[in-house]
Amino acid sequence: MTEALLDLTDVIEMARADLVVSSEIKQGELSLTVKPTQIVELLKFLRDNAACQFTTLVDLCGVDYPDREKRFEVVYHLLSMRQNQRIRIRVAVNEDELVPSCCEVFPVADWFEREVFDMYGVMFSGHPDLRRILTDYGFRGHPLRKDFPTTGYVEVRYDEEQKRVVYEPVSLTQEFRSFDYSSPWEGVSALPGDEKAEEEAA
Repeated sequence: MTEALLDLTDVIEMARADLVVSSEIKQGELSLTVKPTQIVELLKFLRDNAACQFTTLVDLCGVDYPDREKRFEVVYHLLSMRQNQRIRIRVAVNEDELVPSCCEVFPVADWFEREVFDMYGVMFSGHPDLRRILTDYGFRGHPLRKDFPTTGYVEVRYDEEQKRVVYEPVSLTQEFRSFDYSSPWEGVSALPGDEKAEEEAA
């Protein structure tokens, strides 16, 4: 398998070395790093080239690295059923950078890109309908960023008096911060069967 990946690397570097920043074979997959402006052109090459034939976009996701100079990565996972190979492509971007949409190359990327925008705030230029897909329309922030608070900013509940859903700032009252550890629902001191182990030890 590694030999096949090395051959694939050679094909890509000989044909389109101008598109690839770096490449490595890790965990049985070829990983390419690409500049944002080159991603669409590289995806077209990988899809259409006879030696590649990566016709399936399996996944497109975001990753947050707060300590890096370019905070986010957009990661593309492609599959070539004809060659029985997978490839990973990574694009590093800042919060204010745009990534060209690849919906024209792989139409399935439409909802994937919307999810990355919703969860991380990465913007895709040329996307036909870039709006939130998992959170509510008025949602503030991007939940999968490492600096997003685990409690969120607002909580949603149905108000019986107003007969509608209301949004309120998150408030954790003190009674929910203290726990009764003697309660069987809070923690288990002994598991069923432990008494047998004690008898055998005695």
